[in-house]
Formats: sequence, C-alpha cells, structure tokens
Amino acid sequence: MSSIDPSVSALSVWLALESPTHHTPGVNGMMDLVAKEVEGLPIAVERLPGRDGLGDSLILRAGVANGEPAVAVMSHLDTVHPVGTSARDLPVRVEGDKLYGPGVYDMKGGAWLALQAFKDVAKSGTAKRPLVFLFTGDEEIGSPTTRGVIEEIGRASAAVLVTEPAREGGKIVTARKGVGRFEVKFEGRPAHSGARHADGRSAIREAAHHILAIDGMTDYGRGITTSVALMGGGTAANVIPQHAWFSVDLRVTTAADGIEMAKRILGLKPHDPDVRISISGGMNRPPYEKTPAVAALFETARGVAAGVGFELQDCPMTGGGSDGNFTAAFGVPTLDGLGIDGAGAHTLSEYALISSIAPRRALIKGLLETI
Repeated sequence: MSSIDPSVSALSVWLALESPTHHTPGVNGMMDLVAKEVEGLPIAVERLPGRDGLGDSLILRAGVANGEPAVAVMSHLDTVHPVGTSARDLPVRVEGDKLYGPGVYDMKGGAWLALQAFKDVAKSGTAKRPLVFLFTGDEEIGSPTTRGVIEEIGRASAAVLVTEPAREGGKIVTARKGVGRFEVKFEGRPAHSGARHADGRSAIREAAHHILAIDGMTDYGRGITTSVALMGGGTAANVIPQHAWFSVDLRVTTAADGIEMAKRILGLKPHDPDVRISISGGMNRPPYEKTPAVAALFETARGVAAGVGFELQDCPMTGGGSDGNFTAAFGVPTLDGLGIDGAGAHTLSEYALISSIAPRRALIKGLLETI
C-alpha cells in the first residue's frame, strides 16, 4: 500500500495489529506502536500498566511548560472486532477513496491522524499551552479502568479534543446522551413443569413483566430510551425456571433525567411477591451537553477549519457515548467526533475516507496551536 499514499501505508500498519478490548497483547502492541512513533521527539511518554486483565494506557506530553491548563487529546486504541476479523471478514484494503479494516473508522484512523498532528506541533513548538495526549484501551466496554485518568486529565485542561469518528459528511460532535447500564436478576421457585406446575414461581415470567415495564419507560419526546438486549434464564424445558436475568441500556439527554430514570429502574418491585428481584448498576456516562463553552470552542474550530479550506459543522445530540462524556460533565469545553470520516462502525463493512485524513489532521493541528 506504500505506493498509494504514505498515510494509508502507515495507518494500515495500525489496522493490521488487531486490538479488541480484551486482547491485551493487541492493545499493548498498539501502545508500543505509538511510543515508537514519538521516539526522539520532544514528547514525554508515560505508560500506565493495565489492570483487571485489560491493556495499558499511554500519556504523551509536549508543548510549553508555562503553567497554563493543557489542551488534551483523547483516543482509544481498542476495537470491537475479534482477532482474525482482518483475515476472514474485513481485510485491510483500499477501494477508491475507501480504506477498509477493523477499527479504521472507530477509531484508529482518528487516533493516527491526531498523533501526526500532535507530533507536528511538538516538533514546531507552536503550541500556546501544554499538550497532553491520552491513549486508552478499554473505551469500547465503558472505560472501566481508565475513567479516573480521563477525568484527572480533563479537570486540568482548558479544552479536550476527542478523536472519535466524524459523523455523516464530516460533522463533529458537540453533545452526547448520557448512558446508564443495569443488571436485573430474578430468583423464583423451581418445580416440575408437568407434575408440580402450581408449586413453581417462574423467574422468566417475572422478568417478562419487567421487560415490558422498562421498555415502556422510553420517551422519545424527552430523548429518553430504554432497551433490553441481553437476557437469559431457566435450566431445562420441563422445569419452572428458578433464575432469570437481563441487562438494561438507558440513554438520557440531561443529568436530571439520568437521576430520575436510574431511580425508577433501581426501584422496580416484584410483580409476584414470591419472586425476589435484585438490581445493580447506574449511570455509566453522564450526558455531554452543548454548553456555551462548548459552543464557543466549536466556533474556534469552525474558524480553524475555514483556514484549512472546508466548512465544519456539528450534528444534533447523538445517542452514543464516549470518553468526552466524562470531561464535558466537569464543564470542560469538549469537542468530539474530530476523527476520520467514513462509515460502518462496529460492522464488517467499516471503512474510512482517505480524502478526509489530511484536512482532519490539519484541523487538529490548528486547534492545538490556537486554543
């Protein structure tokens, strides 16, 4: 691929190293690639060991040490595609303006082009503030081990730039819904489904009542959605099921709605008093709202983009969460969706637009020099 475009060739090396979240060698291998790229440059590297069976994180620091709050860039290097996807279902390849490969759109493409911009500014010394670049490896499962460092860096920053993929037509993200996750478990009373049916108390029957109740909490007018997409229970076809469980996904537009909805879900009571119910979970990511500070940062980005030669737009509040939710919740101006343009995130048709690499790289470079 090196005969086509140097950036495509370099990014393809990242795509060839598959790094699903729970594949620690792949995630750590990606951190190795990043560290190797900045060797010999005026960039300090700090590696944070992974925990709970997950991969490492990497923090790069550059820019001027003038005591000012930093400009922070945040990227994740984990993907959702299992090892072997590139060999079987999604080979790394170029078709016209499209570069295909596992995680190219979400979000290795954005991480790679942002790193190039970070290196450019570090070498030129044109930043007005300290610069920090955080690479994590567990975003796709909710950032359970890296949320602390994300929030720590966010609190100390003047602005945060998140390189999640661009939305349709290159739009960036200035607002995201908050995300809640819950686990609901039921314990009934087992019995022979033929000889002693009346003695049983079905955990699955109880779960069915609550699935419908939770689904009924969706309120499109308020931007609230609830869904049950994982469930299980029972032991055999001829046994009244003693156990059942399901998980709940909640999306909200405001922090107040998150508090209200979490209280409703956690407060569910048994329909059948002979069945026990236990509920755990809560808000996983707070809402990321387009505050005046976020709007002002977006206007700065629009000006930078105009200088690069394209019109930057943002999209309406999106339902998907990111690490930008964590930093925006502290009131830190956050721009998201600054990564590569393309489509097909989390699918076997995932691709990035090669033509978007140069302008998106220039946009991030300009922001690192302007903010």
